[in-house]
Amino acid sequence: MSLWESYQQPTSLDEALTILDQETSTALIAGGTDLLLDLRQKRHAPVHTLIDVSGIPELLRLHANEEHVFIGAAVTHHTIIHHPDVKKHAPGLVEACELIGGPQVRNVATLGGNVGHALPAGDGSIALVSLAAEAQLASVDGKRWTPVHALYAGPGEATFDRSREMIVGFRFPVRKSLEGHAFSRVMRPQGVAIAILNMGIWMSLHADGRVRKARISAGPGGPTPFRASEAEKQLDDAEWSETTRTAVLDAIRSEIKLRTSRHRATLEYRQHLTVVLFERVAEMAYARARTFQA
Repeated sequence: MSLWESYQQPTSLDEALTILDQETSTALIAGGTDLLLDLRQKRHAPVHTLIDVSGIPELLRLHANEEHVFIGAAVTHHTIIHHPDVKKHAPGLVEACELIGGPQVRNVATLGGNVGHALPAGDGSIALVSLAAEAQLASVDGKRWTPVHALYAGPGEATFDRSREMIVGFRFPVRKSLEGHAFSRVMRPQGVAIAILNMGIWMSLHADGRVRKARISAGPGGPTPFRASEAEKQLDDAEWSETTRTAVLDAIRSEIKLRTSRHRATLEYRQHLTVVLFERVAEMAYARARTFQA
C-alpha cells in the first residue's frame, strides 16, 4: 500500500491551510525525520496528502525584537544552533538542538516537528517549556497563541486538531540582565537516540545573587513534558545555597513521575540522574545569569 497518494508543496501559509482544510487525510512534513520513519514502520497510518511546509516563508523566519524571539516551525536545528539571536537569548535551546540526531538530521529536522511529534522528552520541547515559550497555531479560521506546555495530551498526542491546525512558530521573551538558561541530557550510549532524562532551567537573579524566579522542565517525567512547579517555588527570592538546592531537589523528586523503562533505564537510575542533571543544569543557568547584562 502506498504511504501517501498526493504530495503538495504550498508556497504560502494560506495555501497550506486551505489544503489542510479541504483534504480529509493529511500530514504536514518539513524535515520528515520522524514522520517518514513512522509511516514506513507503520506507527502512522498512510495518508492521502502530504503537505510539505518547508518552503513557506512565514515558517522559516527567525528574528528577535524588543520583546520576543520568534522561531518559525520549519526552522532547522542547524539554523537555530548557529543563529546569534538564539545563542544570546536562549543558550539552553542551542544546547538542546545540538543533541538532536547527527549533523545530517539537524540539517533538515525542524523545531516544529520536534514539538509537533508531542513526545514528553523532546529536547527542543523541554528547552522551550523552560523558556515559557508560546506556540502560534493557525487554521483557516485564524491564528492563536498558546503555551507550548499546553500542546501535549499524552505521548504522541496533541491537544489541538492536527488535521485542521498547524504550528506556525514559537516565541519566548528576550533575555534580560541577570537571566540565564541551560539544558543538558543523559542518553543511552548504545546509539539509541532517546533521553534517559533531560532538563532545562531558566533562572532570573536579584543583583545580590539571590534567585528571583526560576523555571524547571524535564522529560520524560510523565506523559507530557514535566514542569517542576512546586520546586520552582522553593527558588522564589531564595539564597543560592546548599539548603535551597536540597529543598528544590526534594520537591522535584516528589513531583516527577519516573518509572522503569526497558527502552531507557531503571527507576532507581533515573532518580539518581535527577540529582545529577539538576546540579549540572542549575549551576550553568545560575553562572550565566550572574554574568549576563542586556
